[in-house]
Amino acid sequence: MYIPAIDFHLMVESVPFLLTGLPYTLGITLVTFVIGNVLGILLTVLGMLPSKVIKGVVRFYISFLRGVPGLVLLFLLYFGLPYQLSALTAACICFSLTSSAFIAEIYRGSIAGVEAGQWDAAYALGLPYGKVMGKIILPQAFRISIPALGNVAMDLLKGTSLAAMITIPDIFQKAKIVGGRTFDYMSMYILVAIIYWLLCVAIGWGQSRLEKHYVNRYKLKPEIRVKKTLI
Repeated sequence: MYIPAIDFHLMVESVPFLLTGLPYTLGITLVTFVIGNVLGILLTVLGMLPSKVIKGVVRFYISFLRGVPGLVLLFLLYFGLPYQLSALTAACICFSLTSSAFIAEIYRGSIAGVEAGQWDAAYALGLPYGKVMGKIILPQAFRISIPALGNVAMDLLKGTSLAAMITIPDIFQKAKIVGGRTFDYMSMYILVAIIYWLLCVAIGWGQSRLEKHYVNRYKLKPEIRVKKTLI
């Protein structure tokens, strides 16, 4: 029976080549996470409007994009459209749309988790709805949503490996190239797994730092917190 061996020398030797794909991996992750957050906040706000039509459209958007596999959507955008998108554009659109649906649900739950006293204190100061939402509620909802957003960022980072299926030269695609040249996919896949894990550790560290920052910032009574936010 064939038992694949791990070539540590090849792994160490291949690290510089694999890291040449890191700008694509990190770039796609960062761009799609930012766009996904913008769209997610927009969807959350639209979903809170009284219009049943708008609410229905938002719920359908979220349900559809949460239910369709990322690889299927990626292939639809890259191979299925009458106009040929570039591989990078298709990947960014795919991951932005998919992440926005999950992020919208995160923000919806986070807004519901903001204590009612925050709304009451803000309205007691005579603030309009826009300022209440933008300056009082959303910042605190963001604090609540940090752990879940960290998970989305990690999922996006790992999900960028799907972009290798449409020839984007990210770190996974580079690992496939070396594996095909040396016929040692086992060593390359272990190496790329370690790289993804280390990147996720870095995201987790950033998440913990943000959590500590917001915990210290909001250790105040609701009324004092509202006034401090407006200063």
